[in-house]
Amino acid sequence: MTWQYHPYHIIFPRPWPLIRGGLSIRSLLGIVIWVTRKSARLFLARLRLITLASFLWWRDVSRERSWQGFHSHQVITGLRLGILLFIASEVLFFFSFFWTFFHRSLAPNLEIGRSWPPIGTLPLNPFQVPLLNTVILLSSGIRVTWSHHAILKNNNKTTSIRLLITIILGIYFTLLQAWEYWDASYSFADSIFGSSFFLATGFHGLHVIIGTAFLLISFLRHKINLFSRNHHIGFEISIWYWHFVDVVWLFLYTFLYWWSYFVINISSIFGFQPKSFLKITKLYQKLFPL
Repeated sequence: MTWQYHPYHIIFPRPWPLIRGGLSIRSLLGIVIWVTRKSARLFLARLRLITLASFLWWRDVSRERSWQGFHSHQVITGLRLGILLFIASEVLFFFSFFWTFFHRSLAPNLEIGRSWPPIGTLPLNPFQVPLLNTVILLSSGIRVTWSHHAILKNNNKTTSIRLLITIILGIYFTLLQAWEYWDASYSFADSIFGSSFFLATGFHGLHVIIGTAFLLISFLRHKINLFSRNHHIGFEISIWYWHFVDVVWLFLYTFLYWWSYFVINISSIFGFQPKSFLKITKLYQKLFPL
């Protein structure tokens, strides 16, 4: 394969980003109709078109790299910066979720009994399914890093095996998360605690599904020899995204599971809250009064 030099980040103008963006905006109307009229037809139709536009867009990018040889150093640098900006935007999403959680936990209002978690809400035990999910994601992060090092050494068999294990672990995590939701003692409608918990963990679960699909596409492309030790930017980007998913889960586990569980258990067993927690609560309430 002869690699050609292309001096620009944007190789050829494509209609797919504009089409996909327009469909994404119009899908909001489908979500509104789904919620208000209990009909998901319009949303599902938009979702199918978004999936098709995304596939055509990424197909063109793969062809430019694999068959046309247009992914020069300049283009690859632009792709790396693009995924970094995308991950930064995702960080802001989760920052807003954590802000909501901490605001309500450090300054609970009267409607939930001025306590966190709200009275009558029993948080999930962090040493059961959440701890297992943490081990699964950390293990998957190690496996996918191992797979990356293997492709750098031209060890294609090890790359495929470790990448496949990572995909299986991602699917296993999603199944356990669904089981946890089914078995939870509270729902999305149970005060701000339930809504903030399911919004943050559900949004992360969506990212796990997307990341698993991302790694699956990389696995299939690797099996048909579209990656090499010098040109595997798609595989590298999928690994970055998966590590982002890992890091976010560590924060979710620490605060949404561990924090809520131990605060309520320490309060119920000893009859008081830790002094450090009370100091943080008072300081936050001074800075952000109700």
